[in-house]
Amino acid sequence: MIRSMRQEDIDIGSYVHVVKRGTRGLPIVRDDSDRFRFLLMLTHFNDSFASLNWYRDLQDDGLQNSLKRPQHWPARDPLVHIISFALVENHFHLLLQEFTEGGIARFMQKIGTGMAKRFNERYKEHGSLFQGGYRGKVVQDDDYFRYVNAYIQVKNVFDVHPKGYRYARDNFDNAYDWANKYPYASLGDYTGIFDRPVVNKEFLSSMYTPEEFREFAKDVVLGRHPLEEEIEAHQSGFFE
Repeated sequence: MIRSMRQEDIDIGSYVHVVKRGTRGLPIVRDDSDRFRFLLMLTHFNDSFASLNWYRDLQDDGLQNSLKRPQHWPARDPLVHIISFALVENHFHLLLQEFTEGGIARFMQKIGTGMAKRFNERYKEHGSLFQGGYRGKVVQDDDYFRYVNAYIQVKNVFDVHPKGYRYARDNFDNAYDWANKYPYASLGDYTGIFDRPVVNKEFLSSMYTPEEFREFAKDVVLGRHPLEEEIEAHQSGFFE
């Protein structure tokens, strides 16, 4: 069903579930300013074009608080398709599709370097922000594709619910409505809460209506997905 990611495994069109964690489990973001900077990077680093000072360009155009693109930049040439994402305190998950050869590797290098530079400059810290390189698994099965989207956008986001994961699980409908509005994950992009140029929405939208995805995610969170045990066992620590 799933292979561990090696460079030769990734072909154009491949889907890869990526996780990047803070070193020793420490936070990679500390406040909403850091979190919004992550959204800016997801938006503007997914591009073969790289400005010498991308954030200054945004400031000069008054765009640092939006996800709009400076008009003097060339037309966007994406490195990857971002299918889904979620940022929590000490790690983030992405489901990416290889769109150009080596695109995922280039995109992840830009994200990792950009986040570490921002964190160390802002907090006067030194050393590695992340626990080594990113981890990833190539998705080769529709069941896992569906599962990982529910995991990233719902189950993972429930971990940062104000009342904790157990409350969110036991009060799924209420917590799902909260997750829809959580701005640092992509669920709200699919359900229409947000309209942002981050994810390529056609993928999940072609597989589910919003209500169908909600019910599927509920089965995943409550452990009722028929392949739950098989997938979790196959991951062997990848999700933790």
